[in-house]
Amino acid sequence: MRWDFSLILFILLVITGIIWFWDRYALATKRRQRADEAAASVPHVPGLNPQQQQELKDEARAKAGLMPWWVEYGVSFFPVILFVFVLRSFIFEPFRIPSGSMLPTLQNGDFILVNKFQYGVRIPVINKKLIPLGSPKAGDVLVFKYPVEPGIDYIKRVVGVAGDTIRYEGKQLYINDKRIDLAPSGQYFEPDRHSYVSQFTEQLGAEPHEILLNTQQNHEYMPIVRYPHLDKCEYARQAMRCVVPDGHYFVMGDNRDNSLDSRYWGFVPDENVVGRAFFIWMNFSEPGRIGRFH
Repeated sequence: MRWDFSLILFILLVITGIIWFWDRYALATKRRQRADEAAASVPHVPGLNPQQQQELKDEARAKAGLMPWWVEYGVSFFPVILFVFVLRSFIFEPFRIPSGSMLPTLQNGDFILVNKFQYGVRIPVINKKLIPLGSPKAGDVLVFKYPVEPGIDYIKRVVGVAGDTIRYEGKQLYINDKRIDLAPSGQYFEPDRHSYVSQFTEQLGAEPHEILLNTQQNHEYMPIVRYPHLDKCEYARQAMRCVVPDGHYFVMGDNRDNSLDSRYWGFVPDENVVGRAFFIWMNFSEPGRIGRFH
């Protein structure tokens, strides 16, 4: 278990929830009793009319019925924290894109929303699936816990699911020995490298998407770690081939030559899945990017 925002939010929810219930079913009753006793103990002051005498009692009742500061904060923040926790845990969660591995689909600085319920309801913090509703499929943009270091969130595109044979050779993707056709769509300026790279249209699922390929440069595909199910993969100098095991996914970045993905560190287990990214809700540098993406 790691100290991330979800865990901190859960701890705050538990603390404020305990305070809220304690106040509602115990402390509030005692405060009312003290307030009534304080009002009843106010002596009658000669010369004051009934309204002034009542004001003295009301003042005494208000002072005696004051909440301790920690109870006031707990009671006030509990509904807000509960709303945010339910929203982030079961419906939508915001993320920020920190790198250019998903160019041109997503840019560094995009703030995105992730659908948390499309692939099933999961227990918050431990991310264990409680109610299965669906599974990632080829073409989905997936947010997941990086298998090498689960404390880090990664975002890539699903290329293969359980049982698929994935081959990547000469910058060409093959799924189950079927070549995935690429249609040239111009040049793209990659800000991370300050150079132009070739842009292509690819279609893995129902919707086409854009990818980047540096056609002037070759890459070697070798594992950076000895990952689980490494025996299901074969590596050559400029090619690799994997059979996706049950309960796992093979993912790649759209910026194919500038992405650390399943070609290097292996498969994404289902228990690491966070959700499907689908919407850019803000980019402070380019507000026009707000909207859905594929």
